[in-house]
Amino acid sequence: MPMWKLTPACKDYLWGGEKLREKYHIESDCEPLAEAWMLSCHPDGMSRLAEGKMKGLTLPEAALKYPGNFFGRRCAAFTEFPMLVKLIDAKRDLSVQVHPDDSYAERMEHQSGKAEMWVVLEAEPGAALYYGFARAVSRDEIEKSLTENTLTDLLRRVPVKAGDVFYIPPGTVHAIGAGMVIAEIQQSSNVTYRLYDYGRLGADGKPRPLHVERSLAVLKPGPVEQDWDFGGHLGRHKNFTVDLLQNEAAVCCDGESFAGLLVTAGEGELLCGGEAKPVRAGECVFLPADAGEWRLRGRATALLCYLTFA
Repeated sequence: MPMWKLTPACKDYLWGGEKLREKYHIESDCEPLAEAWMLSCHPDGMSRLAEGKMKGLTLPEAALKYPGNFFGRRCAAFTEFPMLVKLIDAKRDLSVQVHPDDSYAERMEHQSGKAEMWVVLEAEPGAALYYGFARAVSRDEIEKSLTENTLTDLLRRVPVKAGDVFYIPPGTVHAIGAGMVIAEIQQSSNVTYRLYDYGRLGADGKPRPLHVERSLAVLKPGPVEQDWDFGGHLGRHKNFTVDLLQNEAAVCCDGESFAGLLVTAGEGELLCGGEAKPVRAGECVFLPADAGEWRLRGRATALLCYLTFA
């Protein structure tokens, strides 16, 4: 039964580093290498099959040539491929951002909104991120803090360690801090409103654009809920479900959903239909919805990304 490693689309945002190349085996000419879009059908960066007779094809192109059930019945309920899976290397702080919900994004941006989750893979001592506001705030307070460059004083700063998981619903003001590598699983959207960027300059020597009015229109001016219940999953949304797999694990693709397996640490083998494929950290494997039973074997940690409901 087919299963394919994927070649990611890569991004060279100014805050990136070299860890994705050095430790996660991502091959790219990007300098710096900030993001690798491991499982993506988004037009701003599609991943491609890295092997086999369909090598080089995007997932939508491969789906047209595949004789069986490629994406699955649950995926058919979406007008577009529902999720995007990334690896992110934050050598420097990312801007303070917020994402709209589906209703606002479809009306204003003509694409879906963005809910996302982060799984911290590495964190240097002292690494932290911003996750919502520390307390309820007013629009006037936010605008005043932007003019005085004190916005971060209003935000909740959270120290992080490897293994931490954060769910970022639309409207949450957030920022990934320097010194961490993160796996991000999100709705397939590239809508990001930059609320604050520490006064940094872009590659052109000019301040990077901000989206203050749209940020203020969609942000939730208060703390984020802390106790998310995902029913035993690492994270879940209508567009994605994420489970943590470690060492020996068996899964079945029963026609309902494809599976994307992102290996985040170690190495091992993926066994399916009599085929054994070696896998290691930084590789993402796509298994079609009709792949049947498959098994991860060895000393590997992976994130399993799929759909549980439409």
